[in-house]
Amino acid sequence: MIGSYSDLIKATQTEQEPQRLLFVFCRAELPDDASAEERVAFEQGEGGALTPVICVDKTPAEASEFSSLVEESRSTGQSWDVVFVAAMSGRAGTPPSSDEAQQPMTMMVESIRLGHVSNYLPLDKSGNVISLG
Repeated sequence: MIGSYSDLIKATQTEQEPQRLLFVFCRAELPDDASAEERVAFEQGEGGALTPVICVDKTPAEASEFSSLVEESRSTGQSWDVVFVAAMSGRAGTPPSSDEAQQPMTMMVESIRLGHVSNYLPLDKSGNVISLG
């Protein structure tokens, strides 16, 4: 069971093929057409829509520490509330390249925009798995 980013990194090391991790950092925003009830809930930290603001792919070795990802995200100037992570397996002992990750990353961003997030691991700013239920 993966409960944190460090658990995820450990899990990638047990995979048969080398991995590439896809990260989509999202900001929680309130839609323009939100009702009064939705606005109140949002102010209490619930609801809203997740808008992708930063996308990056890395090998587990390039992103072994969650704190380095957070620091890198700060340098973009984009604030975020949750990051979704997915993994891609390599072939014949070779991890997927950044070029190979582009189409899956695009599909991941679009899926998140549509609210389909169940296939991704959601993490908070501390690198802990969160429930979006």
